[in-house]
Amino acid sequence: MREKTKLKIGEFSHLMQVTVKTLRHYEQKELLIPDEVDEWTGYRYYSIAQMHKLNSIRKLQQLGFTLEEIRNLYDNEYHAPSVEQLSKKIEDTEKLLKQLVARRDQLLEWMDSFKKLKIMEKFSIESLPEIIVASHREVISDYAALAPLCVNVIGPEMQRLGCKCPPPGYCFTIEHNKEYSPTDIDIEYCEQVEDVGVDNSIIQFKQLAAVPKALCMKHFGPYERFYESFTEGFAYMEQNGYRIAGHPRTCYIDGIWNQEDPEKWLSIIQIPIE
Repeated sequence: MREKTKLKIGEFSHLMQVTVKTLRHYEQKELLIPDEVDEWTGYRYYSIAQMHKLNSIRKLQQLGFTLEEIRNLYDNEYHAPSVEQLSKKIEDTEKLLKQLVARRDQLLEWMDSFKKLKIMEKFSIESLPEIIVASHREVISDYAALAPLCVNVIGPEMQRLGCKCPPPGYCFTIEHNKEYSPTDIDIEYCEQVEDVGVDNSIIQFKQLAAVPKALCMKHFGPYERFYESFTEGFAYMEQNGYRIAGHPRTCYIDGIWNQEDPEKWLSIIQIPIE
């Protein structure tokens, strides 16, 4: 006669990929009682047949049967659900499926509203009023040269000329290069002022016409990644039936003068559209 295989609870747990805690819970529920318990040591032993029973328990759980229902199934001679029980589980599953589909649709609607809100937060359509600006146009070596130019040249000269800037302040740049170049950037810096002054070699004054409609979008990050926002902006324009109607303006809201981390720099790109 072959000797019956006995597995300690730890071995059984490891081989069947189930925790000892779960096995003890099944035992308490009188669902999977150890095949043998040593009366002296209290060691629990499981048999090969109980491997098959545990697999059946798992399958029935996956099909929606509770532990109590499974225990009752093993109390009858067939150890399997009846046609009536299966029909009831199918009915319950169909109800649950409808609930899950409804939940999914609500979640999708919620997520879509967040996406729309994010788009609304990133893009806005605004009119830009007619303004007077003090401007300075120069070919700079790269974008990094713009901040020192503003701080050391443009700002002091505007102050010397007595320029008054209406609050909260509005300044921007316009690039005049016909094609992209990381160096030798033909850029014009413009800052709104209250009155037209006398032009000199550094500062020229001009009146800019109103822009009836402009796509305004936020750009977070270094200036070398402006292309990302332009890609999103032009896609937005195409989807909503707009086209470009003038030179884009770039307003520098927060940058190297206040934030060391380029990812925290904030710029507003304004694209005239029609």
